[in-house]
Amino acid sequence: MSQNPGKRQLVNLMKSVPLSRVLVMPFLLQISLAVGLTSYLSFRNGQTAVNEVASELRQGIANRVGEDLQTFLSTPHQVLNGNKNALQFGLLNMQDITAWEPYLMQQLELFPSAVNIAISNEQKEYLLVEKLDNDEFLVRKSGKLSNYNLYSYKIDNKGKLTQLPEVIKNFDPRSLRFYQTAVQRGKFSFSQIYAPLRKKTLSISASVPIYNSQGKLLGVNSTLTQVSEIDQYLQNFKVGKTGQIFIVERSGLLVASSTGERPLQTKDGQTIRITGSQSSNSLTQATSKYLLGEFGDLNKIDSLQQLQFDFAGKRQFIEVRPFQSEPNVNWLIAVVIPEADFMEQINRHTQITIMLCLAAFGLATALGILTTRWIAQPVLRLSRAAQALTATTTVANFSNEKESIVIVEGIAELEVLAQSFNQMSQQLRASFEELELRVEQRTEELQQEIRERIHNEQQLRQHSQALAELAKHRAVSEGDLETAFHLITEKAAQALEVERVSIWLYNSDRTKLQCVDLYERSHNRHSAGYERSRLEYPVYFQAVARARTITVTDTRNDPRVQEFWHERLEPQNIVSLMDTPIWVGGEVVGMVFHEQVGITRQWKLSEQNFAGSITDFVALTLEVCDRQRAEVALRQAKEAAEVANLAKSTFLANMSHELRTPLNAILGITEALQDEVCGPLTEEQNKSLSTLERSGKHLLELINDILDLAKIESGKMELELAPTSVQGLCESSLTFVKQQAFKKNIRLNARIAEDISKIQVDERRIRQLLINLLSNAVKFTPDGGEVSLEVQTQTPTNNQIKTIQFSVVDTGIGITPENLSNLFQPFVQVENSYTRRYAGTGLGLSLVRRIAELHGGSIAVESVVGKGSRFMVTLPWKQVAIKQKAEVELQTEVVKQTKNVASSSPLILLAEDNEANVLTITPYLESYGYRIVLANNGEQAVAIAKLQRPNLILMDVQMPQMDGLEATRQIRADADIAHIPIIALTSFAMRSDREQILAVGVDSYMAKPVSLKELVQQIAKYVS
Repeated sequence: MSQNPGKRQLVNLMKSVPLSRVLVMPFLLQISLAVGLTSYLSFRNGQTAVNEVASELRQGIANRVGEDLQTFLSTPHQVLNGNKNALQFGLLNMQDITAWEPYLMQQLELFPSAVNIAISNEQKEYLLVEKLDNDEFLVRKSGKLSNYNLYSYKIDNKGKLTQLPEVIKNFDPRSLRFYQTAVQRGKFSFSQIYAPLRKKTLSISASVPIYNSQGKLLGVNSTLTQVSEIDQYLQNFKVGKTGQIFIVERSGLLVASSTGERPLQTKDGQTIRITGSQSSNSLTQATSKYLLGEFGDLNKIDSLQQLQFDFAGKRQFIEVRPFQSEPNVNWLIAVVIPEADFMEQINRHTQITIMLCLAAFGLATALGILTTRWIAQPVLRLSRAAQALTATTTVANFSNEKESIVIVEGIAELEVLAQSFNQMSQQLRASFEELELRVEQRTEELQQEIRERIHNEQQLRQHSQALAELAKHRAVSEGDLETAFHLITEKAAQALEVERVSIWLYNSDRTKLQCVDLYERSHNRHSAGYERSRLEYPVYFQAVARARTITVTDTRNDPRVQEFWHERLEPQNIVSLMDTPIWVGGEVVGMVFHEQVGITRQWKLSEQNFAGSITDFVALTLEVCDRQRAEVALRQAKEAAEVANLAKSTFLANMSHELRTPLNAILGITEALQDEVCGPLTEEQNKSLSTLERSGKHLLELINDILDLAKIESGKMELELAPTSVQGLCESSLTFVKQQAFKKNIRLNARIAEDISKIQVDERRIRQLLINLLSNAVKFTPDGGEVSLEVQTQTPTNNQIKTIQFSVVDTGIGITPENLSNLFQPFVQVENSYTRRYAGTGLGLSLVRRIAELHGGSIAVESVVGKGSRFMVTLPWKQVAIKQKAEVELQTEVVKQTKNVASSSPLILLAEDNEANVLTITPYLESYGYRIVLANNGEQAVAIAKLQRPNLILMDVQMPQMDGLEATRQIRADADIAHIPIIALTSFAMRSDREQILAVGVDSYMAKPVSLKELVQQIAKYVS
């Protein structure tokens, strides 16, 4: 039988080799192959397990970082939503920004991560409250009271306020970036991350616009949070031995890093942010460059990415996760874990394995065939254990522990190899078990957080529902204290699930707290009348004065309530309490007590916020009640003032009639005699008549001053504005006092600027103002002195209105400083022995000031005793264009033309019951050629009008039997005589009287005393 040629050659070759070597060579080849394969499989399986562990670890870390970032960014939402709810409930007002200050301070206490909170409105008001590191507050505010200048203050922990020197003029918060961005976006949004000028840290702000129910913008609310807190948070993460976490924006700029590296640098005095590729940490820098090289643009990373790259000859595992939960928040979370952190132990075991293989190889050479079978068995066991380990690591199931343990006895090297293998297996098992334990713990924590969040949400819904019911209840909005207090305590006890809620108010001298309502939930009953005295409980009252809210978890151990624990708390089994202050008008007026019975309670932040809202409703009810009481008192005072004002007006009207009626006769007869109606006069008679006329006119001026002052004070005086020549106004005013000045040898001067032509004023009132000032100047200037009237314009600055200033300057006796403050009060004269020699009512300067104020102006005075005074009247001035003289001076022509009416002999009916007025008017009118028929009352006037059909009727208003108003109504009701012109003559001078008289149908109206010349002019208008 022939053999295979190759086999035959091998047999021939083996024959020439010793048997020991033939036995050793296959053994060596076998053991070398077995050990090498075992090492390779162990290394590959270990590497696979490491990859899976690294993937799960970095994914878990990235998920947790994303969740915590979401929690970090929810704080601005909570702050701004809380302010929005406060606005909706009416607890805050956008028109009163200063009232936000204590509220914002409390919010900064409740939200430590918030650096500052700012509120601004469309009226340019601005308020920013910032919490400093030393428990102090920095307040910046601007508004109408500060003339829109931004002032800064520091408030220490004792409430002491210190103004800072920094002041920003003409501050307008609407020009700030956060305000414009919030208005442009129209909703809640975050800003870009930025580095403040004064702080070497990164910050991010959130802002939201505030609108009213009609959609009108009211203002913007914003808050600032430090991004550096993310750095501190990331540093607490353990990512292997040398792994790290960093967060970057899509632009590549660093946001935060677990390495402690600051994501910004100071260059040329400016703080600038750095990118990941500029990081001083080599791993962060290499990772950023790898991502840029892999994707080209970080904006292309729109989903979870698990990557690998080599750095410094070592492989690195990367997980990049997009984070985009808010507008302007578009970040990337990068978790980098070096493979060496996991492979170090495996590499060490591999080295040991190789050493054992070499030792076994040398031993096999020495022992030969005898050790071949002995060595083969443990090698096979190691192979089986490695396969079992590979299978268990693949499915992450270590339940069959025996399959992965190798026991070798008899050969030291193989025992070491088996021990190393077992140690590696145990370490992998421990790593997986630890990872599973951490996953279970985290899962349990998340479930607990979910349960707590659900409970908190239910509690918040319960709180919101209670607050909404209080906001809608009529008792709160109407200020019904008893009903509102009952409702508030019941809702608070039910929402907080406490046994007792009570409302306590300070007494008038703030020495006691008095209970106005106490509700016990288990008994569903209300009570009141309890007291707590400051003298009995000084420690508690001192704590109330220092703290905004007193929260006590265990009343048995808290020193603030030990004074009344045995007396009040222990008998009722009150173990926890929360006392919140009631703020009304910037002052604490009482407290709301929330008392827990039985089991101690840790008061949560949401419960404290709800308790604060409850006190706000108590304060709102108190304010509404106070406002209603004030409205009732104000209404009663207004009604009393209206009755008094009506009585004063009636008295003034009657006094006007009684004074003007005889004065009309005096001045009328004087005027008629001066016109020589009754014949020529001698020089002495003219002088006497002039004296009589001046005295009568002086008396008329006093009456007019009293009436004018009464009109101004009652708000019934209305100005008749018209273009008025300044030159003519000054000349006529100086003419009035010229005779008085001549008698005292006083020089009168007028200095009027050339660029002044006409002004828009009530000519009669301004003339009255100037005459009063000039008369006083002449009266109080000694003989031989000087009085000047100066007029000049004042150039406006800062967009102010252009003004004109009238100055009356004298060289008189002057006024002492102590008398200047009372100078413009009615019925007040400067009291000294010199001035008492001068007559006067003390109304002149008061009337001057009122007339100036009616024109929108003001009056000021400068005086030096013994040297003189300067009275300055400043009025708004809008230059009036000079009109062409299109009219001839009518008054002079009318007087001339009326001399020619005698030829027609018109008939005039004079209805007048006063004989003096009849004797005054009749001869004067007859001298102008008019025929006069008389009527003593209204009935006669109507009858004569029907019978004789006069050309015009002069109708006195106040007459016996039938007054002039009723007579006018009857004449106008008769179609045959309704066309006859009627001129009303009356002693009533109030504006309301004039309107009432004109309403009955008269054609014209003249107040007594009547100037006969003016009367003739009026008659000429209706009688041709």
